[in-house]
Amino acid sequence: MPAPPLRRSGILLHPSCLPGPHGSGDLGPASRHFVDWLVAAGQQLWQVLPLTPIGPGNSPYASVSAFAGNPLLIALEPLVEAGWLAPPRAEECADFGQDHIDFDRVTPWRMARLRTAWQGFGARATAAQREAFSRWSTGQAGWLDDYALFMALDAEARALHGQHDWTGWEPALASRQTAALAQARARHADEILHWKFVQWCFDCQWTALRSYAAERGIGMVGDLPIFVAHHSADCWAHPGMFWLDARGAPAAVAGVPPDFFSATGQHWGNPLYRWDVCAADGYAWWLARMRRQLAQADMVRIDHFRGFAAYWEIPADAPSAVHGRWRPGPGKALFERLQAGLGSLPIIAEDLGVITEDVRALRDRFSLPGMRILQFGFGGRSDHPYLPHNYRTNSVAYTGTHDNDTVVGWWNACSEAERRHVLDYLGEPNEAFHWRAIRAVSASVADTAIFPMQDVLGLDSRHRLNTPGSVGCWTWRFRWDWVGPEPAERLHQLTRTYGRVPLPPEAPASYD
Repeated sequence: MPAPPLRRSGILLHPSCLPGPHGSGDLGPASRHFVDWLVAAGQQLWQVLPLTPIGPGNSPYASVSAFAGNPLLIALEPLVEAGWLAPPRAEECADFGQDHIDFDRVTPWRMARLRTAWQGFGARATAAQREAFSRWSTGQAGWLDDYALFMALDAEARALHGQHDWTGWEPALASRQTAALAQARARHADEILHWKFVQWCFDCQWTALRSYAAERGIGMVGDLPIFVAHHSADCWAHPGMFWLDARGAPAAVAGVPPDFFSATGQHWGNPLYRWDVCAADGYAWWLARMRRQLAQADMVRIDHFRGFAAYWEIPADAPSAVHGRWRPGPGKALFERLQAGLGSLPIIAEDLGVITEDVRALRDRFSLPGMRILQFGFGGRSDHPYLPHNYRTNSVAYTGTHDNDTVVGWWNACSEAERRHVLDYLGEPNEAFHWRAIRAVSASVADTAIFPMQDVLGLDSRHRLNTPGSVGCWTWRFRWDWVGPEPAERLHQLTRTYGRVPLPPEAPASYD
């Protein structure tokens, strides 16, 4: 008799949301403590969202690189232990928020600490450390060299001209003329090494955290945004891969049509791919990108999966997404190439929004699990696909995502019709609402269940991480004194009850 499919569950939490003394969550001691908490709660997965540098609005979905790690996630403690950085004084961090990130203050402070650590590395690193840094830099040169030069040129342009877009750089640099690039590399040699050092620190710390988690049975779920920012090393280094005009500006941009989140759609502003150019070189950039993602995580959620079947093209000068049009994506050709180059694809397809038969066909052709969101299921008919009794086995079920309100905030704002439907479906209250929602998702047939940390803690709308199309997001953090023993105990109990904790070998196969 074949073994039943693995049932598992986990927590959605960006590392920036972790507690810690240095103004934002990072890959330091709190990240290991969180792994230990996941173990105590009977979880097997930590979904982290993108680990790339943040962009406009502090969002990791608008990064300057699809390959680099977020410098703000680098913990300072290992740099102190290595002897490259003096311990930060308590008074330096005294005014940093405990339950939010003040990016305007925290970002320059943390980046200055990394600059000091680079100077300390130059003065005190051992021969073995220098060799490790050099070896890593060589291995990552395919993306690292362009990224480090981009960051050096970006800093120069901002300092000299307040310029925030690579199209405004000196024309020879914007168009990547060989002689100009060589001169820039010589002029910014130390700055380039600094940015490489920062990325090495990130990779070392993330690799160590992932190993710590794996030793305790916790897998990491990464996140790959389908599009990249225009002001990015990727777009600057590979302009022919994008629909750009003669100046290098986007000729058309990405977004989504009006949907659940917005009556006017979402105008993301990312440049669109020239899929014909991507196909001509065997999707080499995509292979490299996915290879790096799979080196960092056990599974990867691809954001806006439907864009691979068809994407929403918006005129570059349009003020909103209303007047866009659907254009065909690469479809199966891309995923066949990824499969041929990388083997099995442990991918979660974010198939939310306007989903058509071609999107479902693409997802199912490669047996990719889609997503099901409890909050979307109510106020309609009993055959709604987001109601737990309609979930597919090969899917990942959520109470909500990082783009949703918390489940408690959503419940508080429900219409009367939705409330009646929820009460009919979940039953009259005999436990806190967030636990009833988690129970419904846990009990579903979905192989994988993921819960935002805010939902496990029963927090309201004040603790929402992101509101699509809004500013001032991505600042939320939690504190350990909010947690206490109940969430882990209760979550572990629900996880056992619904078969999402591996049974020990001696456990009986049934209750008989």
